[in-house]
Amino acid sequence: MGIKGLVESGYLNSIPPEYVFPSNLNDLEVEEVPTVDFSQLTAGTPDERSKAIQVIGKACREWGFFMVINHSMPRRLMDEMLNVGERFFDLTEEEKQDHAGKELFDPIRCGTGFNNGLGNVFLWRDYLKVHVHPHFHAPHKPADFRETSEEYCKKARDVAEELLKGISKSLGQEENYIHKKMDIESGSQLLVMNLYPPCPRPELVMGMPPHSDHGILTLLMQNDVCGLQILRNGKWVPVNPPPYSFLVNTGDHMEILTNGRYESVVHQVVVNSNATRMTIATGHGPPLGAIISPAAELVDSENHPPKYQGMKYRDYIELQQTNQLEGKSCLDRVRI
Repeated sequence: MGIKGLVESGYLNSIPPEYVFPSNLNDLEVEEVPTVDFSQLTAGTPDERSKAIQVIGKACREWGFFMVINHSMPRRLMDEMLNVGERFFDLTEEEKQDHAGKELFDPIRCGTGFNNGLGNVFLWRDYLKVHVHPHFHAPHKPADFRETSEEYCKKARDVAEELLKGISKSLGQEENYIHKKMDIESGSQLLVMNLYPPCPRPELVMGMPPHSDHGILTLLMQNDVCGLQILRNGKWVPVNPPPYSFLVNTGDHMEILTNGRYESVVHQVVVNSNATRMTIATGHGPPLGAIISPAAELVDSENHPPKYQGMKYRDYIELQQTNQLEGKSCLDRVRI
């Protein structure tokens, strides 16, 4: 049974011990998160585009995270994607079991997330993960899932590719630099839908523990319920995005490629007692078979020697997903 089923069963009088995290108390710091105006990056004057690139570069250097407004994703499509996601999680447990993939790289997997490394402490989260590029997959229910998600994921790739152009320029390279280095044309894209139902004792559980993402960039949208926190200077910064914005974070392979110039960000998800939070994320990465190491142009043997050893992207994902999800523990394994 998923978390949604557990909450709706009417039998949840206390938090089952397997869902209780050792500690969920954090120092919070309210800060203004960097915001990128996508329209200035893609359709602005040369001066506006230059300013947007500077904002992106500063956000990548200092935060590993930024919000994107005025982007090219239609609001209609964002609403439709949240709607079809809600209807997927409303399917019966038997219907969802059709997609309960057992293997890490199965095209479609749904279930309830748990953290292997903490004595099988379960997360307060139901999820659906679908590989959508370079080969597109989709659940057969709801009936409109395929059409809606295919359009959404294509437009999310378009947004990600424009952001990567800005990031490339901010590194002092030509705009297609990362696109070529990471073979984005054949790269991987993972669609992840997360459902965080309300919890009677939210202080005892976690939606997602502190972690960084694999891959290059993650684009995330949410319903009107917040819960994402990012780690900055040792304190957790709650993120409260404007409606219809994207939350973007750099992944471990951005850190590896840039040899640590642009670090991935550690983030976590907390839940609440009042409302269900739902998020739609698309993770963008290189092809699974690509070996990713620091780019030669961003390495200097005297001042900036290589900080990471190369590893096949598929092997890195397997390493992360089969070990304790804690901070940057996976990235630490490839540091030189």
